[in-house]
Order: sequence, then C-alpha cells, then structure tokens
Amino acid sequence: MLPRRARRPSPVPSQEELWALVASHREGILATTGPSGRPQLSNVLYLVGPGAGLVRISTTANRVKAKNLARDPRASLHVAGQDFWHFAVADGTATLSEVAAAPGDAAVRELAEVHAAFYGQLDQEQFVAEMIAARRLVVRLSVEHLYGVLATTGRRPRPDAGTLGAE
Repeated sequence: MLPRRARRPSPVPSQEELWALVASHREGILATTGPSGRPQLSNVLYLVGPGAGLVRISTTANRVKAKNLARDPRASLHVAGQDFWHFAVADGTATLSEVAAAPGDAAVRELAEVHAAFYGQLDQEQFVAEMIAARRLVVRLSVEHLYGVLATTGRRPRPDAGTLGAE
C-alpha cells in the first residue's frame, strides 16, 4: 500500500455515472450466494428496465443461480467497462418470475421481451415451445446500491503484464 501522501485522489463516481455504465452494456457476471455461503458466479446477458434500477436476466429454473436466488434473493451484477479500471457493481434483491408454462402466459411474454432485445425478432411458435420445454424464467434484480471505479488517471498495466511466467 502506498503511503497516504503518494496516493492520487480518485473521485468517486456518481450513481448516475455507474448506472450509465450498467445501462450501456448487456453482458455481466451475476453473483449469488450458494448453500454453503460461498459466492456463485455466472456470466449472464441482461436487459435494463423497464423502469429505473431494474435488470432482467433469463435463466432456467434448474440453474444454480435460480435455486440460489429462490433461497437467498441477494445478488450483485458486475459489469466491465472499457478497461480494467472501469466497472460497476449493481447490488440488489432479486425476484423470480413464474416458470414459462403455457403460450401467452406472463412469463412467456416477459421472456419474449428480454430475448428479443438480445436476438431480435424470433419465431414465436418455436420460441414459446423452447421456453416452456427449458422451464425458463426471468430474474428481476432491483438495484439498491451501485459502486465501482471509472478511473481516468493513474498507472495502467502493460498489455503483456497479464502473462504470468512469460519470458
């Protein structure tokens, strides 16, 4: 750790700046809490909204993240920015939609909205059959707190610095 006088001031990003980073991306890492208390991480695609402070993720009912969230709804979504020193973490409480069970049910309609944002227009009949067969649902993360780093100054590692043991 550097002595206090050697540290450069690092302005804390505002909640608006951090939310802008989350809202401008679609890929993140969702952290949930496993039964042992250890974190469980999943790469996810997500969609922001509708409304402020909401992130939606499609998953299946049998996935570990869905089981973890049914037991303990606390979750964090890590979103990487332009480089290692730009990221936001959205902490919140998750709710789970019902599992897709029938054409036109609320879960299928919400899943269609989420998936259309990622994949564009989908064949509805095939999509509905896939959602029901896979037992898909929507994770709704209500964001309660954001933190992160949006550094614009300071040292940056060399591009090859991540190669351990390289000669």
